[in-house]
Amino acid sequence: MKAIQVFDPALCCSTGVCGVDVDQQLVTFAADIDWAKKAGATIERFNLSQRPLAFAQNAVVKGFLERAGQEGLPLILVDGEIVLTGRYPNRGELARWAGIEQRAIEIKVASSCCGGSRCC
Repeated sequence: MKAIQVFDPALCCSTGVCGVDVDQQLVTFAADIDWAKKAGATIERFNLSQRPLAFAQNAVVKGFLERAGQEGLPLILVDGEIVLTGRYPNRGELARWAGIEQRAIEIKVASSCCGGSRCC
């Protein structure tokens, strides 16, 4: 499975899903990352305010920041190559990059013991 790296702009916490004024886009993305990880995806997130060395030590990211600046973040790498900049990916994009068959995962979750009309 491919490695996905997310280089976030400076956020208040590791996911940005905190504080009084939570950005719905970050909430959705955090849920999509959880979904993808449960399906076996390898995803790492790097927050500029918490892990600035990760930005400085990665030549691809450093070069991107020199050209586009922090305004170009978030930056998404798959196996070290830039695949998306300036916005967070949706669930379908994460699934495609990670090699996850999205439909199969959704069926599996829906048929679990707590899915549908059945209860544990």
